[in-house]
Amino acid sequence: MTIAVDFDGTIVTHEYPNIGKPIPFAIDTLKRLQSEGHHQIILWSVREGELLQQAVDYCAKRGLEFYAVNSNYPEEKPEERTNRKVVADIYIDDRNLGGIPEWGIIYQMVMTGNGLRPAPTSNMIGEQKKKKKSLWGELFG
Repeated sequence: MTIAVDFDGTIVTHEYPNIGKPIPFAIDTLKRLQSEGHHQIILWSVREGELLQQAVDYCAKRGLEFYAVNSNYPEEKPEERTNRKVVADIYIDDRNLGGIPEWGIIYQMVMTGNGLRPAPTSNMIGEQKKKKKSLWGELFG
């Protein structure tokens, strides 16, 4: 599985452009996902240039090497990219709706598959519309 992970606010606290304090268990969890789960970890960050290199070096110094950095695969050239968003099975980012769970929960979710859901399809949405009582209706009906 390919996992894209943000840096600021996810691996370290937000102190951009500086590097923040380590978020407990972030790097250890990502290293375990690589070694035990054989997942490919992509660093997906707004950082560029020297600031991006500082983030990569910070993680490398702690034993976390990325499959790719702000790209889909290591050899990808910037001019080959059609958009900034990398292709991944999972995106771990503190800006998720609802925030980011603790790293132990993230580990369990990835390794067991529990809590990982496919994106809704039109059929799923259509089925939800057929229900008389929806969460939307309960809250705003």
